[in-house]
Amino acid sequence: MYLAPLAALLLAGCAVPEARLRAGLIRSGLPKPLSACMAQRMVDRLSLKQLMRIADLPYAGGAESVDQFLHRVRALGDAQILGVTSSSAALCATGFAG
Repeated sequence: MYLAPLAALLLAGCAVPEARLRAGLIRSGLPKPLSACMAQRMVDRLSLKQLMRIADLPYAGGAESVDQFLHRVRALGDAQILGVTSSSAALCATGFAG
């Protein structure tokens, strides 16, 4: 009886960080399909605090390429963010993400 609303709340809790991250990746200059794929992978692999840090990166200015975006991610000084972001970018760009 209470299971359906609880499940919906849990799913919504994941959807908000993913949507915010996806929007941040798009604002940073990454293509929409790549941003959507990356956000879907990253939301399960990074903490909420880490997701917020990377979603806010675009406010420093748009990247013109994935390499430039990863350079900005590297500047955060968080090895886990860099690893997850770069692996997600590589898998999504090549079509191996699934």
